[in-house]
Amino acid sequence: MKNETKMSAEKVVNETLKQPKPKLMNIKIEKLHPFENHPYKVLDDESMKELVGSIKEYGLLNRIIVRPMDDAPEEYEIISGHRRVHAADLLEMKEVPAVVHFIDRDEATVMMVDSNCQRENLTLMEKARSYRMKLDAIRHQGASRQSVEKSEVSAELISDTDSGRTVQRLIRLTYLVPELQEYVDGGKMKMLPAYELSFLDEEAQRDIVDRITETETFPSHAQARRMRRSFEEGKLDYDAVTEIMNELKPNQVEKLKIPMDDIRKYVPKSMTPSEMQAYLLKLVKQDYERQHTRDAR
Repeated sequence: MKNETKMSAEKVVNETLKQPKPKLMNIKIEKLHPFENHPYKVLDDESMKELVGSIKEYGLLNRIIVRPMDDAPEEYEIISGHRRVHAADLLEMKEVPAVVHFIDRDEATVMMVDSNCQRENLTLMEKARSYRMKLDAIRHQGASRQSVEKSEVSAELISDTDSGRTVQRLIRLTYLVPELQEYVDGGKMKMLPAYELSFLDEEAQRDIVDRITETETFPSHAQARRMRRSFEEGKLDYDAVTEIMNELKPNQVEKLKIPMDDIRKYVPKSMTPSEMQAYLLKLVKQDYERQHTRDAR
């Protein structure tokens, strides 16, 4: 077994040594193609306007990263630099400076995720999809090279910045139906309730989508946990979803706020806030009972 592992490791090293070194060159924009299924949005927003202005004034300061297309070596797939290429295209530039890496798709996927996940403006779903792509790539590399078993891929291998638990939760978000993913992407649904809902099957998730559409409200983390528990018990249907989402959330309960100084003058100085609350409730109750008794006469 040790000899087989050693031979496999030597094979990987030899294959790496055979790879051509990265090449610096200028590439025509018409020969550049987006990375297949890349999860990052390229928007014509304010940030893009700033990037266009920067490139117009200073030029492209950082080379984009590409690799030759598998089926067309004279064409190139963008690994990093989709926004820069779009900005250059808006400026009607003919070509852009690039670093060409001669690597396979799995290596390119890992490089793409690592080079893009440092951006601060990524949405939760962009990060979730990229982590899922990197996980799948590492697993595929492990299966093909026998260097990492599929079950042994650790979340720590996926990110240097997010904790293993956060990585696991983010990857789970990719199991949501598209409508729920859009809610997460738009900031309408938080990560924790979305994480709980990701364990539901498609039918149950679509019941939740329908209920959100009808009420324009979103489940809280506690409600999402109850839905997951009901689903695992085989008790979750549309009526159960409706019942759970109809419950009043803690942040929907009206709260009475009274300045502490307004109360302190009427109670002993030693009384704690919780004791004040109990004291006030007692007085209100006594007044209610007195009024009720008088009205009953």
